[in-house]
Amino acid sequence: MNLLTLENISKRYGEKELFNNITFGINEEDKIGLIGINGTGKSTLLKIITGKESPDSGRIIKRNDIRIEYLSQNPHFEKGATILEQVFQGNSDIMKTIREYNRAIEDKNTSNENIIKLSSEMDKKNAWELESEAKAILTKLGISNFTRKVDNLSGGLKKRIALASALIKPCDLLILDEPTNHLDNDSIDYLEEYLNNRKGALLMITHDRYFLDRIVNKIIELDNKNIYEYMGNYNYFLEKKLEREELLEKEEQKRKKLYNSELKWIRTGAKARTTKQKARINRFENLKESKIDTTKENIDISVGSRRLGKKIVELKDISKAYGENKIIKDFTYTVLRDDRVGIIGENGIGKSTLINIINRITNPDAGKVEIGETVKIGLFSQETSHIDGNQRAIEYIKEGAEYIETGDGDKITASQMMENFLFSKDLQWSYISKLSGGEKRRLHLLRVLMETPNVLLLDEPTNDLDIETLRILEDYLENFDGAVIAVSHDRYFLDKIAEKLFEFKGEGEIVQHTGNYTAFKKSRDKAINTLFKKEEKTKNEKKNKEKSKSQKLKFSYNEKKEYEEIDDIILDLETKIEEIDQKINDTTSDYVLLQELLKEKEVLEEKLEEKMERWIYLNGLAEKIEEEKIKSKY
Repeated sequence: MNLLTLENISKRYGEKELFNNITFGINEEDKIGLIGINGTGKSTLLKIITGKESPDSGRIIKRNDIRIEYLSQNPHFEKGATILEQVFQGNSDIMKTIREYNRAIEDKNTSNENIIKLSSEMDKKNAWELESEAKAILTKLGISNFTRKVDNLSGGLKKRIALASALIKPCDLLILDEPTNHLDNDSIDYLEEYLNNRKGALLMITHDRYFLDRIVNKIIELDNKNIYEYMGNYNYFLEKKLEREELLEKEEQKRKKLYNSELKWIRTGAKARTTKQKARINRFENLKESKIDTTKENIDISVGSRRLGKKIVELKDISKAYGENKIIKDFTYTVLRDDRVGIIGENGIGKSTLINIINRITNPDAGKVEIGETVKIGLFSQETSHIDGNQRAIEYIKEGAEYIETGDGDKITASQMMENFLFSKDLQWSYISKLSGGEKRRLHLLRVLMETPNVLLLDEPTNDLDIETLRILEDYLENFDGAVIAVSHDRYFLDKIAEKLFEFKGEGEIVQHTGNYTAFKKSRDKAINTLFKKEEKTKNEKKNKEKSKSQKLKFSYNEKKEYEEIDDIILDLETKIEEIDQKINDTTSDYVLLQELLKEKEVLEEKLEEKMERWIYLNGLAEKIEEEKIKSKY
């Protein structure tokens, strides 16, 4: 069933036209991902659908009883509100009742009579279930103290509170603008599962490609003022977009061929003397006007490299704490020139602190940071608040460099480099405060690259960058002649660029892993499943204890032989795994060998797990046989 339809919607800001006569509909079973290069009007389109902005022309036809819930990039927060009060913002009766009940509970002067009355209202409106769901969602998103004031919280925590508020409110269409920004990997996994199980339509902007691939059944792309629909997930979109572009190229080639043929005829001095000639001249004019725009708005990142010596960055026994909160404890690492390191962990656990220590923005409490003389660090930070909004975009870039040498050895100006980053001449002279969030991030990235660093520190680089920019950035990093260290929650990005991971586990502990994010997650999930299986096995053994007592126990011939040999087999497997771990640690540049070692280790670990399970069974059986022998004597 159709929920709403946009008909011939157009929108312009000054000289910039965002979209022109676009039309599409949203049905109740749709889960839609809205994608496009930053600045094309994605967030504006969401605001038009929710009624927060009006189109210049066109109309939106909505079902009369439709309920829409919207999470914006910059949600509004009530001054002085607690977390729960903020989550239950809204004008519906059920939200008002929940807010009144929570205020009454917190107010020591509230009479028992009033609390009983409000409890009765909660019962009538079935509000207890909604409140319980809200607390569960907040907990899953890493928020447990529900009475804290929102005013004092970080931007990341505020975004998660706004997300929880949007998720709990019953609606027919849920609209989310960059919901995964400021979420850690575990929270994204939870949100992914929640949205997959949620009933009702979904429309969201996100750069998280795994998220898109696993949730949406429809992609809408804003491209060159037009809209294109693809009935499938992100991988399907990639395939069909390529087909569409190839088809457009073929159509344009046909048009050019026909146009050139007709142009020759026109140049012979053809005159519109007959009806047929008039029609042919008209067709020629139509061909002339019907040129198909096959140009692609692609960012061009081509920056020359700076020489990097042998010594890069050495961290020796680094420790950092804020009061009782241990962030980093006795961490040692030597950065290599071709390092590709991803940093993962919960929000607020200290990942950005490590980046700031490497960049000497923050001093460690103990330990040393040594940086080589040839090192030029480029920091692409999370926030753009340090950028002066009253400055023009081109002035900000020129502070980094007036011109830059490309990877081909050519010198180009700051203005030309900005055009390569999709900043038109007009946009270059815009005040930074007028740019969209994504455009500011792209501008910040360009400024970092203009200074030609040879060590890149990226703190949540995927926040607010569009998918096309991310794809090109990933390609650039793959060929970057220097070290890259990135804090990121974007699983796709980590899989593309990371060859090592630093996992922040809390209490200052940082664990190093070899491989990308998918390899790490597979290993972690396997460990969790093994633990779960062992717990289940223990439970089953207890349940069968009485049954086992009544049966006469003994080894079979094969079991007895296996029992006598299994300790040596386990020791041998453990020794082999230790040897491979040492080889992995010694392997830094041979990626093919590294993959072979990881595969060999995985096979040995599976064998070890199987033998450990047999060891538990055989030793348990041996103990029971011995107990039975002792009992039989008496």
